[in-house]
Amino acid sequence: MTVTKITNLEFGKMVQAAAAKLNAQAEFINSLNVFPVPDGDTGTNMSMSMASGAKYERDATSTSVGDLAQALAKGLLMGARGNSGVILSQIFRGFAKGCTDKQELSAKDFVDAYANGAQTAYKAVMKPTEGTILTVVRESAQAGLNEVKAGNEDLVDIMEKIYDVSETALQKTPDLLPVLKEVGVVDSGGQGLVFVLQAFYESLSGKVVENDLAKPDNAQIDEMINAKHHQSAQGKLNPDDIKYGYCTQMMVRIGRGKQVTQKFDYDTFYNYLAKLGDSLLVINDDEVVKVHVHTEFPGKVLSWGQQFGDLQTVKVDNMRWQQEEIMEKDEGEPTPLEKAKEAEKPALDTAVIAVASGDGIAKLLESLGVTHVINGGQTMNPSIQEIAEAINESGAKQALVLPDNGNVFMAADQAAEVADIPTKVVHAKTIAQGMSAMLEFNPEADLEENQANMEGNLDTVKSGEVTNAVRDTTIDGQTIKKDDFMGIVDGKIVNTAADVKTAAIEMVKQMLDEDSEIVTILYGVDGDKETAEAIKEAILDVDDELDVQIYDGGQPVYPYLISVE
Repeated sequence: MTVTKITNLEFGKMVQAAAAKLNAQAEFINSLNVFPVPDGDTGTNMSMSMASGAKYERDATSTSVGDLAQALAKGLLMGARGNSGVILSQIFRGFAKGCTDKQELSAKDFVDAYANGAQTAYKAVMKPTEGTILTVVRESAQAGLNEVKAGNEDLVDIMEKIYDVSETALQKTPDLLPVLKEVGVVDSGGQGLVFVLQAFYESLSGKVVENDLAKPDNAQIDEMINAKHHQSAQGKLNPDDIKYGYCTQMMVRIGRGKQVTQKFDYDTFYNYLAKLGDSLLVINDDEVVKVHVHTEFPGKVLSWGQQFGDLQTVKVDNMRWQQEEIMEKDEGEPTPLEKAKEAEKPALDTAVIAVASGDGIAKLLESLGVTHVINGGQTMNPSIQEIAEAINESGAKQALVLPDNGNVFMAADQAAEVADIPTKVVHAKTIAQGMSAMLEFNPEADLEENQANMEGNLDTVKSGEVTNAVRDTTIDGQTIKKDDFMGIVDGKIVNTAADVKTAAIEMVKQMLDEDSEIVTILYGVDGDKETAEAIKEAILDVDDELDVQIYDGGQPVYPYLISVE
């Protein structure tokens, strides 16, 4: 098979195939996390970022590849999560700039655009590190340029070469980044990009069949269904204008039940339902098929499903009634007292927006002057769009952002660039650093002064985290067994133990020095106050002049977060 031009049809298939590939491989990418902690989320971040890009591309109506590439880049940027997602967005931002005004792409157009993406990604990183996704994109892009320079115009052949070289570059990452070699893994972000390029090759070569793309899990299916539903029946739409009034959902156990009369065939099943309404979504594996459709005939939908299997779940909502409720709620006028209270609120000059998980931690940050808390951090890095929306909806004249997580830095920086108001990022890597930074916040100071003073206070605190290992490994000179508890200080594993209390106590002992004055213990959903009290007593046995404070942080993943100042 030879392909010399990428049209809008080929490009769309490539993008959707890449999104499906990352979705299917997210957990594998997560497993490559260097630290054996239960928060490895590179695969999740890249998958969700690409899914956002794919949605923007899919919703675009242009037939120009240049326009579709711009839509992909915009969706990736707004949906980018974590550093890996942001770098992926920068690759396709550069790619899109290289496709400007292109109706279709020749081999030279494609490789030039991809090479531009590699350059853009390098520029986006303050200190580019080899042995990462950057190495993979640079070497694979050079492979494409070399092929075109040699006279190759077959995009299938070129894409295969780009994919092969990306895999070779990925396998070299442990030789370039010692920590990867120590743990025995390749770079997770690089692996994610390899999967994208593999999907591009498989799509161009005809090896991907649309219905064979990896299916989302149930949680993702529910998100897709909710998105489909809200596309049709929200806002100020007049209920009488809703053409199909019943949002009908069902899950069918294929081949099971007393009324089965047909063997499941996707096209047959889908085509009948397509005649009954719109906003149709049909997703299946070998055992079940899940359906969402807006229709006037929910009974026909359910009866059709029963011909292929029994109904495991059924849900029918009257969207016209729902819309009436929404409009009645929206039309409600505030009372004179509510208006008076609103008028009394002073205009917010500087919003301070922090990223944190856990109700207790959010309350602590707010008590220190944080005005808005975005729920996120470990395992659920917020997207650029989520951070930008928090900034824009703050009602303030300007804003400061505290990522409180190193993996949120790049998303926060990009959000600051696209926000509607002047915004600076205070690069706090941990919750403890964020709390320490807030001690230097001055509502009367300008953004630059606050940023400088707050970042200047970050090094006054040591941040400790206690969590369990999810696999056997050796790192930072520590031999770690699965399910052991680890003490992690400022990103470095310093000790392990069979039980969480011992791990926490030994970790804090290593954090203390002659200048230590305050120890703060935040226990999470997997921790408890009793154990925190025992840790406190052990700390006071070392130095009874320390001020040890305990709070219910409510954070996930880490049973105990402990800081020393």
